[in-house]
Amino acid sequence: MPKMKTKKAAAKRFSFTGTGKIKYKKMNLRHILTKKSAKRKMHLRHAGILSEDSAKVIRSQLLPYGN
Repeated sequence: MPKMKTKKAAAKRFSFTGTGKIKYKKMNLRHILTKKSAKRKMHLRHAGILSEDSAKVIRSQLLPYGN
């Protein structure tokens, strides 16, 4: 069988933690930042962790060799 291809768009957006969870960068921190509170921007800086339901799809279809 040929190798499965990794979806490169997904590879650029998601990464794996050491325990196998999937990290992603949160949205809404690119422009129009003046109207957003400092607290909101502070929380958006940190990486998010995908729920296990969503992670299953990413892991199997988009990043088959990720983990």
